[in-house]
This record gives sequence, structure tokens and C-alpha cells, in this order.
Amino acid sequence: MKLLYSNILPLGTSEGQETIIDCFNEQIAKSDRVEIAVGYISRAALEELDLLVEEHNISSICLTIGMYFIEGMPEGSYNAALKLNKKWDEAGIGEIRIVKAFKYHGKLYCFYQEGQPFSAIIGSANLGVIKLDANNRRQYEISSITDDVAECREIAEFIEMLKAQNCSSNIASITGMTLIREVNTSLSGIDTVTQIPQTSVQHYVQHKTEVSFVLPLKVPAYDERHMDDGKHFTKSNINVSYAAPRSKRKSRDWYETQMTVSKEITRSEGYPEKNKAFFVVTDDGYWFKAHTTSDGNKQFSAVGDELILGRWFKGRLASAGLVTPVNDTQADTDRKGMITKESIQAYGSDSLLLTKTDQKALDEDGSELDVWVLSFETTINK
Repeated sequence: MKLLYSNILPLGTSEGQETIIDCFNEQIAKSDRVEIAVGYISRAALEELDLLVEEHNISSICLTIGMYFIEGMPEGSYNAALKLNKKWDEAGIGEIRIVKAFKYHGKLYCFYQEGQPFSAIIGSANLGVIKLDANNRRQYEISSITDDVAECREIAEFIEMLKAQNCSSNIASITGMTLIREVNTSLSGIDTVTQIPQTSVQHYVQHKTEVSFVLPLKVPAYDERHMDDGKHFTKSNINVSYAAPRSKRKSRDWYETQMTVSKEITRSEGYPEKNKAFFVVTDDGYWFKAHTTSDGNKQFSAVGDELILGRWFKGRLASAGLVTPVNDTQADTDRKGMITKESIQAYGSDSLLLTKTDQKALDEDGSELDVWVLSFETTINK
């Protein structure tokens, strides 16, 4: 057994000491198969592990995650793990499993060559140790590595038992695990947006009326992004940021959206009057002023900033790890930042729900405005 360390001052590594991350990288480079069983993971660590699997031509990989089934799993980590599991499965090299029977908090890394485990790391380090970020950069871990044949075999056998159906299942087949919505920071610092506590949100939810409108999110399927050079879908209400820029020198902001509502809805009784402002409280705790505009009352948007609505629901998709914002939409020729049916279905909803309450609130000029609840909630069974 040899101790492995973190390299964090004032306990920086000294001569002869090896860090956990360096040892992990050294062992995986010698391997053709890797078995990992940890309590927690991070999105950054999953990306790093995938890169290492490709770089070293790992032919068999299994990652078993132990704490989330009972505690709940951050949605960004879940979606990243689900995507990687699909990639490994389609490549025929491995899977990601979730422990169901109990909370597994161990941290084991077992390395194989030609069918036999030749080394194993055991200690306090979760998978995040292979890719440090702001959350764990100052978190000190200590582990050990063994190349003792009997010890490696014992660790390998334990991981196999943990992979059995009575303990864990492939993440794609997991049901009943709570997903923890991640905080959408895209609205931080916007002057016309206020964040309110969930107790206030629930107050307005309890005052909902029967006046409610489902606003579909019109987006292409993933394979349709380039259909007709994508022009048809760049004109959709959600992906208008991919349309021709207003200025030759600057692309449209990725968060720009046009929430275009059909005549069938806008002509329905109770739909907000054209150019008459009202307050919106979102299901995740944001408060801003909105209105309906344009011919036929077809545009639904925030007052004073056309990016707010996009920052709200696109930001949630980004926080969930289902899409990555792009800096230059015109340069994104692969349309990786385009919102698709697959991304919103993975989130669990293909529409927004706008519901009037029986409450009013004072505008800055002293006038009373109606309060509506805007939800981007689960409407699709996963």
C-alpha cells in the first residue's frame, strides 16, 4: 500500500509523494478495463473520464454511483451521466449504474489488464478528484493504492457484487429517483428581474384561477436542425437567435427568443390584453413584468428586455446540462446550441404554462397590475 495525497497548501506534496489525480492518470494509461464505484460525481469529472477512456482506448468501463438514488441527483449530473451511458452502451464498452439498495459512500477505482485487476485506489476521493473545479479545489482528499494481488481481487469482487441487480441498475432504467433542479444563474444581475423566495411563489400558486394557457415551444427535432439549411427553424419562436443578424458585424444573442402564440390561444377568453402589462412570477422564483404585443397579440415577452424570457427557460436547459449557450450563433454552424425537441423532452416539458391569479401588485407608478404564474414544469412522462 502507498498513500496518495491532495496537493493543497499548507499541505502541499513533498518529494516522493504522489497525488491522487496523478496516480489515477498513470493507472488508467496502463489499463484496458476500469471499474469505478464512488458516492458522487460531477459533470466536469464525467467529461474528463470520457476523454481518458477515449485517449487510452479503454475497452471496458463501468461507473457505479452510490448516493443519489436516496438523496436525489442534480439534474445536470443526471443528464450528463445519462448521455455518457448511452455513448458507452452504443460503443459496446460499458455503462453507468446507480446503487438503489442503500446509500453507498465508498470510493474504489480498480484497474485491469488482460482480464486481471493489477491495481486499485481506495480512499476518500469521489470522481470529482480527477477534474478539480471551484467546488472541490480546496477539498483535501487522501487515498491509497495497492498492487497486492489478493487485495486487488477482493476489491474487484466487491465492485462486481455492487453491480448486481439486487444492488444497482443501469441509469437509463432508473425510475423514482428525485432530480434536484439546478439554479439558473442566467437572470442574475438583471435590473428588471427580482428573485423571490419559494414561500412567495407558493402564495401565488395557491391563488391560481382557472384562466390558464399552454404555450407550446416550437422547436425542431435534432435531425431537422439543418433541414432547408435550418432557415425554417431559425424563424421558430425559440431559435430566432440563429436567424440573420440585425447587424452585419454582430450575431444575435443566444438568449434571444420570440414567444409567438397562435391565434387560437390569443383569441381565447381571458388571454392578456395587447400592450397591457402584468407581473409574472415563475415557478422557480423570478419576478418580472411582461406583456403581449404585435399583430394579433401574438408576441409574449418581458417588458423592456427581449432576452429575459430566453434567459429564463433557455437558462434552465443550460443549467440542466441539456444545451450549452454559444457566444456566436452565426459561427455555430453545427447548431449545437439550438434548442431541439429532444432537449426539452429530456427536461420534461414541451411548453410553458401561463396561469392568471386572483392577485394584483403595485407597479412603480402606483397602478395595480394582474399577477400571472409562469411555469416550465414537467408535462411529459419521462
